[in-house]
Amino acid sequence: MRINIEEAKITPLPVLMVGTYDEEGKTNVMNIAWGGQCGPKHVALNIGITPGGKKTLKNIELKKEFTVSYATKDTMKISDYFGLFSGNVVDKIEESGVSVEKAENVDAPIIAEYPLTVECKALSIKEELGEMKVIGEIVNMSADESILDEGGNISVDKLQPIMFDSIGNTYRIIGEVVGQAFNDGLKVKK
Repeated sequence: MRINIEEAKITPLPVLMVGTYDEEGKTNVMNIAWGGQCGPKHVALNIGITPGGKKTLKNIELKKEFTVSYATKDTMKISDYFGLFSGNVVDKIEESGVSVEKAENVDAPIIAEYPLTVECKALSIKEELGEMKVIGEIVNMSADESILDEGGNISVDKLQPIMFDSIGNTYRIIGEVVGQAFNDGLKVKK
């Protein structure tokens, strides 16, 4: 028997860190869960119009560039911190003690503690349904060697990306492999 759920929550969601520079070149980072890769070379972000969201949006509108890093099991606490406070109120970079370097291909920061980062150019920024929708073109992806497998590919097992469980307000890591995409479904065909 199925039941109807009043508040729709689809889980899990990736935990993404959006890095930007302001007009003075100061680094800001924001934790968002409403976003992800939406094509081979594009990311989509839904940024709430909150004090923290306003700062990030202002920076993206100013520079037209940003970075997106994937939160991991090892970076969970600083990632949660980046979502708790607005960069308008506290200097999150100074408070957290993270290391920042300039991205190679865009005018935006890379936070060294995050082993996987994509560099993006903003293609579209528009308000829709009370949130700001940002579409970015991925111009580069960089990874720390510690998360690569023997073939030089990103290992999800080594990366240990965390996901936001909006039902329980918890962070989770991706679990075991249960199948092979674009292959196991062939066994259903008669």
